[in-house]
Amino acid sequence: MLTRERIYDELAAGLEELFEVPRAKVTPEARLYEDLDLDSIDAVDLVVKLQAMVGRRIKPEEFRAARSVADVVDCIERLLQQGTAPHADQELASREHADQEHAGQESGQLA
Repeated sequence: MLTRERIYDELAAGLEELFEVPRAKVTPEARLYEDLDLDSIDAVDLVVKLQAMVGRRIKPEEFRAARSVADVVDCIERLLQQGTAPHADQELASREHADQEHAGQESGQLA
């Protein structure tokens, strides 16, 4: 099972990648719409990204109450605890391994 910290890190990376939100702005208290300037279209894109993390479709009512980064982390944690995403940890671990290999290749090129 993913730790809460790992979920937060993945969410922060997704917000940065999708919406160019600086990591410094992504705090647990940050409000999605007011502080991070997301709109309803962005929320749909974020849900698509989160679906990949949890390994299943997220129903609108499962995400509708999320107003802050901490709310989103809570939502993902709850979905993962329901046991609905047995392959999500494995998929994330594979992605993390690929990131580490890529970083290793880049550092080798710089040397």
